[in-house]
Amino acid sequence: MTTIAVGQPVADFSAPATSETTVKLSDLKGKKVVIYFYPKDNTPGCTTEGQNFRDLFAEFEANNTVIYGVSKDSLRVHENFKAKQSFPFELISDPEELV
Repeated sequence: MTTIAVGQPVADFSAPATSETTVKLSDLKGKKVVIYFYPKDNTPGCTTEGQNFRDLFAEFEANNTVIYGVSKDSLRVHENFKAKQSFPFELISDPEELV
């Protein structure tokens, strides 16, 4: 597992996300970015983690910070999980674990 410290540069990437979007890190220049990785949608720990980000979303947004969740699940599974949990942020599908 790789851990990257706050403020440490991260290589640019482009990945498909929910809401028919593509997330490209370089397009977020000027914003703070939280990318959290989790193993699988609809599991207890992953659901709780996403709910915590959801519940604090307004505070992140007020601090010019965007949130993205990343797992190997498909976009279809992500869309269902996002809707079921009312996540106000996008989920990235990374089946090859390239992000």
